[in-house]
Amino acid sequence: MATLPVAHVTDKTLAPPMVTEQWWTAFNDPQLDQLITKMENLSPTLQQAIDRIHIATAKVGVVGADAKPHLAANGSLGVEHWPEDTHYGAGLNGDTTWNNTAGLAFDYDIDLFKKQDDREQQAWAQLQFSRISAQAAQLQLIANIVRSYIGLALAYDQREVQRQRFAQQQEIINLTKQQFDYGLGSRYDLQQAQAQLPIINSVIRALDEQIALDKNQLVTLVGLPLAESNNIQRPTLMLATTLQLPQALPLSLVGNRPDINATRWQIVTEAKGVDLAKANFYPNINLRAGLSQVMTVGDMTQLVSAENRSYSAGPVISLPIFDGGARRAQLGIASARYDEVVHRYNATLQQALREVSDLLIQQNSAQDQAVFADDAVARATQVYQTAETAFKQGFRDYLHVLDAQTRLFEQQLTKATVHARLLTIEANLAVSLGGGMHYIAPKTEQLQPARLTIQTTDEATACCEK
Repeated sequence: MATLPVAHVTDKTLAPPMVTEQWWTAFNDPQLDQLITKMENLSPTLQQAIDRIHIATAKVGVVGADAKPHLAANGSLGVEHWPEDTHYGAGLNGDTTWNNTAGLAFDYDIDLFKKQDDREQQAWAQLQFSRISAQAAQLQLIANIVRSYIGLALAYDQREVQRQRFAQQQEIINLTKQQFDYGLGSRYDLQQAQAQLPIINSVIRALDEQIALDKNQLVTLVGLPLAESNNIQRPTLMLATTLQLPQALPLSLVGNRPDINATRWQIVTEAKGVDLAKANFYPNINLRAGLSQVMTVGDMTQLVSAENRSYSAGPVISLPIFDGGARRAQLGIASARYDEVVHRYNATLQQALREVSDLLIQQNSAQDQAVFADDAVARATQVYQTAETAFKQGFRDYLHVLDAQTRLFEQQLTKATVHARLLTIEANLAVSLGGGMHYIAPKTEQLQPARLTIQTTDEATACCEK
């Protein structure tokens, strides 16, 4: 059987997450907050996950009912016409008589070997898995909404810069035309300046398309009708905003991730499956009792006559002796399923560690790039202001001012892109650290079959503490 990494969780719940529960509110954008609030009530994807919780809850009730005493009543009422045949005895030839029965049956599983406890714990683990899966679906929807919203803000910023470039190009065309009219410029210069307008218009049109697509994606994620996309306004969040994430992020924080905790509960489910397969080697002991009333011949009063009453009570034992190896094979299947989910947990843990590590690397790089982009915009602004001052003082012509402004526009576009990427990385990091949600985690002893000895290792601990 697979080696199981020892989980760090010994309490009923995980330690409080280091990411705030509503981390997206740091953007200070009321429209974004409203979209996420509506998503929690309208999203069909989230509603499906909630429905799965209801199904798992009902299954817990079904399994729990097996541990309680069962009492059933049965009865039948009818008449029977006997054939004219001496085989049935004197007095019955061709007669029509009542054929009525009534009874009560009692059944209770004593469960000396705690099989029912294993079934209930398995159903409970499946319920917890459904709950965490719903939280994971909610967190993923929030992340997708935030990413799309950042993309929408970026598209608006880019379009604004392109519109400024369009207005600037109009100025360049007017100035070039004046020079051409006075014989100071060539027709080539004028045509070259005019050729830039359709290029800029094409870029603006593409950004209009991207804005419309982003709005459609947002309302779809939220669960709103597509017509509501027209009501989404330009985001007020600033791309230069920074999420307040801890400076020191130990990799052990991956324990707050929903996929890690969901896989833990799957381990609990399969561990109880191993216990149930092992328990099939033990006898079943039930306590059964029955009370019946039978009337075949006579009038209706015979149905309540004590002479026609019978009862039985006592234990019922079922002891498997030989089944051709079926129980042994079932135990092998359960053990293999347990091994598979443990290996899946190890793979999920490694992937989570790598994802957080990659995001930390990307975050550090993007933060540096954002500083460089801010500095580039500041320097381009200074150049533009210097060129504008020189033009006013008569030392430079206006083309130098426009050229400096073009460089400024380029740096502004770069800055918006870099800051949008940084915000997206930080949002992904917040999600990778669990999104600030609280998860119920299984205890260490629940991760191992109780009826079999499993070798454990601290590999996960060492991995998380690197």
